[in-house]
Amino acid sequence: MVEVSKNAQAQQDRAAFIAALGFPVLVLIGGGLGFSFTDVAAAIAPSVTPLLGMVMFAMALTLRPVDFALVAKRPLPVLIGVVAQFVIMPLLALLVVTLLDLPAEITVGVILVGCAPGGTTSNVVAYLSRGDVALSVCMTSISTILAPFITPFLTLWLAGAYMEIDAASMMWDIVLMVLIPVIGGLVFRTLLPRFVDKILPILPWISVVAISTIVGIVVGGARDSIAIAGALVLAAVALHNGLGYLLGYITGLVFKQPVPVRRTIAVEVGMQNSGLATALATTHLNPLAALPGALFSIWHCLSGAVLAAGCRYVDRKAAERASSSTAEQGEELPTA
Repeated sequence: MVEVSKNAQAQQDRAAFIAALGFPVLVLIGGGLGFSFTDVAAAIAPSVTPLLGMVMFAMALTLRPVDFALVAKRPLPVLIGVVAQFVIMPLLALLVVTLLDLPAEITVGVILVGCAPGGTTSNVVAYLSRGDVALSVCMTSISTILAPFITPFLTLWLAGAYMEIDAASMMWDIVLMVLIPVIGGLVFRTLLPRFVDKILPILPWISVVAISTIVGIVVGGARDSIAIAGALVLAAVALHNGLGYLLGYITGLVFKQPVPVRRTIAVEVGMQNSGLATALATTHLNPLAALPGALFSIWHCLSGAVLAAGCRYVDRKAAERASSSTAEQGEELPTA
């Protein structure tokens, strides 16, 4: 029975790992196609909003009412994580753009990514990192629901000096792209739970195809700028993401949360809904401002897989030390 359980766990781990690694590969393919076929990318550019709505609808289909019950059962870690999400990443965005002295358009794009809610891929990475998956799902859901009321005005406050931003219009678009699809997905799952259970395995792939298409559209629109600013934007994205992981973990440590919760907060803070940031920048700003979000979509999946592997390595070494210590203690026991 134990062996069967181990095999099932191993299969689940492999499936989740493939999903985590498959996401950036498909997003890279989408970006490459957009770079090569700019005319096609331009032609399908108006589909950005419905594509992101599809992503959020698919995410909502994976949610259950019990996922929100954690707010009442364990409010402190949820509160810590959500507040950290909307405080750490926006402030880190300001730090990064100041350190790298980025152009105005890229600066606004990085700040917009920082003001976005948590990304749905974070739930997979939290699982792979042996974090608190229930907390991860709850934090992603809460930050996503709050996004229409926080993201546009936080972006206006932090980035308004660099570029004109219509926060009210942005708020309405987030309602259309995020809030309505999420509510629709929750209602759909409530009404047709058996049907949704059957299609759950394909939902992440529907989402990543949609995100890959969005990235392709952005890359196609910013093709001329990528050769000039691509390396700089990638540096900003990597620094933003890495510092987010670090400060997220430290936040959990400061509030004396257990290791799985610390890991979850680190993942949730570091991994953003860059698809939303990309779509908003494409609609309200310009292709260059959308570039940080597009690159973040690729980078945080790769870095998340590395982070998960690191967490598992630490756990394995800790288990080996504990096993070795137990064996040594056994050898030291006096014989009868």
